[in-house]
Amino acid sequence: MTYKIAVASSNGTDVDTNFGSARFFSVYTVSDEGNFVHSETRAAPDENQDKENFSVHTEKKCTGNGCTNSGNCCRGAEISEKVRLISDCRCVVASKIGFTVQKQLERKAIAAFDVQCKVQEALQKITKYFYSVDNHLSLAKK
Repeated sequence: MTYKIAVASSNGTDVDTNFGSARFFSVYTVSDEGNFVHSETRAAPDENQDKENFSVHTEKKCTGNGCTNSGNCCRGAEISEKVRLISDCRCVVASKIGFTVQKQLERKAIAAFDVQCKVQEALQKITKYFYSVDNHLSLAKK
């Protein structure tokens, strides 16, 4: 099963960018054997520039206290456009990923890894992890 990993990096070498401030995501495609290649770069919208243009609401609107008719909700119904941008990826790697975004990623079944290391190192460890999980291999060190 092939899958994609999105990486937030300012230079393509280091995982050194927070998810929220990422201007683009490098997307890597991972093969069944665990090999990975850079497949594309996706430009991320500036969500702080115009929140109305870069956010969407979930189909189910809250009806509890604190909710408005516009679909805005006290429980974080807005979905980040950046999460939407990488919704076809199995996981995302960034130097820091905030709690709200982690929850949004969780709802979309996207694993979140916040690390600070070289991109190659992160990809090697993550692909090894997913290979072990997918093939029901022990994660315990020998």
